[in-house]
Amino acid sequence: MKMGSTFKSLMLGALLFVGGSAFAQKIEGSSNEAIDSYSQKFKLGIGVNAGLTTGEYFNWALGGDVRLQYDLTQKTSLTLTTGFTNLFGDEEIKDLGFIPAKAGFKAFVWEDRFYVLGEVGAGFAVTNGYDETTFLWAPGIGYASKYIDISLRYEGMNDFNADQIGLRLAYGFEL
Repeated sequence: MKMGSTFKSLMLGALLFVGGSAFAQKIEGSSNEAIDSYSQKFKLGIGVNAGLTTGEYFNWALGGDVRLQYDLTQKTSLTLTTGFTNLFGDEEIKDLGFIPAKAGFKAFVWEDRFYVLGEVGAGFAVTNGYDETTFLWAPGIGYASKYIDISLRYEGMNDFNADQIGLRLAYGFEL
């Protein structure tokens, strides 16, 4: 099952549109004083990822990650994500394991719980004789509470002949 570039462009455009609206919202009853006194902090999330691939060579993906998040404001954060993901192939194709290294931007768009996230970076193949490095880009949407983070993302992997639609379940805490 292949996804066309039109679908990818529409998905990216929709996420950018929704993410951009996060900056145009005004919270009733909020004051600049509350925003000015917000303490910026680091958070760490440990997650499990599972997904379906969209290429011809691999069927599904499974992995784990660690995400460091730095809150810029109450509604925006910067992220750094790494971990390990395995793409499971057909009987003729060897599995491909890679280490992602991504930087991203997260914006909460609804009730300080629902967010959009965009990440870019590289994927370094490390198993079964694969020695490629690929560009990664991953727009996503999610829900986060104080400790739980659930997100759905599309992850484009230019040189691995597979993209994935993945679900991430994570436990997070403040550092």
